[in-house]
Amino acid sequence: MAIEVGSVLEGTVTGITKFGAFVDLGNKQTGLVHISEVANEYVENISDFIKEQDTVKVKVLSVDEKGKISLSIKQTQPKPESAPRAPKGEGREPKEFRPRQHEAHSRADGNRRNSFDRKSGGMSFEDKMSRFLKDSEERLTDLKRNTESKRGGRGGRRD
Repeated sequence: MAIEVGSVLEGTVTGITKFGAFVDLGNKQTGLVHISEVANEYVENISDFIKEQDTVKVKVLSVDEKGKISLSIKQTQPKPESAPRAPKGEGREPKEFRPRQHEAHSRADGNRRNSFDRKSGGMSFEDKMSRFLKDSEERLTDLKRNTESKRGGRGGRRD
């Protein structure tokens, strides 16, 4: 009797491994039921679902040129009824996208302000500009000093 792909047969479990179970189909033919084809749920240990010498109904999935037979127990069982899933993105409330802002730079009215603006309350433009340049120079000096110390530099640049 030739085994045809798609046919449903009965067989006897002859061996169990980590990756599946071997099923004797009669006429000296054995097929493998992969662990993913044992049940409609996650199977961690096949022995929890079938035992050796159990008679099982299997569907033939494929027969390769070497004669290896791939079987499924799962496809002979009725599919479990599951709650219909909403397509991706539906059924959830969309989150409002808000870019992250550093706390010192965000205000309730949405304007960005930094510490420089708070210090320079009623100054003229020229005074603000000179203060900005001074603060910028100090920050650059600090940044250079910290960078050189992390590199292990002593003093000036290495060329």
